[in-house]
Amino acid sequence: MTHSIKITTFAALRLRPPGIMAGMEEPMCDCQKKEIEMKGYLLKRLSAMAAAALFFTGTAVGQEKVGDIVEFDRMVMDFGDVLLTDGPLHCTFNMKNISDRPVVIYNVVTTCGCTDVKWTRQPIMPGESGTISSTYSNDEGPYPFDKSLTAYISGIGNPVILRLRGVSHEKKLSLEEMYPVRFGSLGMKSAELKCGNLEQGGQRSDEVTVANLSSSPVTVTFTDVTPGLSLSISPSVIPAKGTAKLRFTITADRQHWGKNHHYATPLVNGRSYTATDADGKTLGKSISVYSFTKENFSGLSQEQRKDGSRPMFASSSFSFGKIKAGTPVEAVFSFKNIGKNDFRTYKVDIDAEKASHTDVPVVKCGYGGSFKVNLDTTGMPAGETLVIVTLTTNSPSRPIVNLFITGWIE
Repeated sequence: MTHSIKITTFAALRLRPPGIMAGMEEPMCDCQKKEIEMKGYLLKRLSAMAAAALFFTGTAVGQEKVGDIVEFDRMVMDFGDVLLTDGPLHCTFNMKNISDRPVVIYNVVTTCGCTDVKWTRQPIMPGESGTISSTYSNDEGPYPFDKSLTAYISGIGNPVILRLRGVSHEKKLSLEEMYPVRFGSLGMKSAELKCGNLEQGGQRSDEVTVANLSSSPVTVTFTDVTPGLSLSISPSVIPAKGTAKLRFTITADRQHWGKNHHYATPLVNGRSYTATDADGKTLGKSISVYSFTKENFSGLSQEQRKDGSRPMFASSSFSFGKIKAGTPVEAVFSFKNIGKNDFRTYKVDIDAEKASHTDVPVVKCGYGGSFKVNLDTTGMPAGETLVIVTLTTNSPSRPIVNLFITGWIE
């Protein structure tokens, strides 16, 4: 039997006095208090996760345009494996003005005090270039680091995210230690790569360092490559006990929306291998490249954007309260289209293994609709639960909609 519960809005949670349920004069029992405390905790978590889901930005390597305003020579600086004794790490991002009017870098904000930044202060004329230079202190310990520079540039509506990343080590490690995932003699840090966000009609690229763990040169090629993914190795022949750069590019197409994984099978000297990790666990023969694809609204005028569809959900959260593991949950999300064009959902992604959903209807202006998410809680871990439902839509104001299923599994 489907577990029946009601939607609890965040507004309702905020208005309840401590220890008193809405509409009640008697203090709550311990189990009710625990549920409210759990919801408050989950609210903080889902707010942070929603921000991450909405603003997740992939990195790119090589020249990349930002609109038709500027072009960067890179949008990520990957320092690779470095030693703490190497001291501060420096990099410069070169930015060319490809528009027909002056461009100004208003401000560049760093994620923490460990990263210093300087940038070109004067207007950058059409055809000319400016720079954003940064120094990472490299004194936070032997850990991976990933620092963001948020640049606010004239003529560009959204901030531009530049990144500095790498792994700091206390002592020099062997290639085998630094590249524990092995496809034969090809070493990688992970068989799961990320390419970030892209819009329809666009591309997104990134690169990682790979290693030849053998004592002889190897040639690496790829087969069984998912359409839309391209890969290359430089140098194409990796020297013995040497490294190379693996560059990968996702080209958006209208067959792929939201969260996607593209795959490719490495061939080392013409042979495929089943990958293993540092513990000897088998990982399969392919590498995967994750990306998130949304609609491209850059060609719309301001008026067309205002006239687009716009969904307004009755609640962005569905709470199933406290249930036993294995109890099925049916979450219903209702909404109304307050825009001026039909609202359409291209894809629904749910970050739970055993979940399904009904179709999200196409809804005309002024009308409403709803859809259901069915969640099988069998095998889900006990305790607090947060499942994110992500809609990729045709709404210029809400191209990505995040909804939440929350509760407590005993």
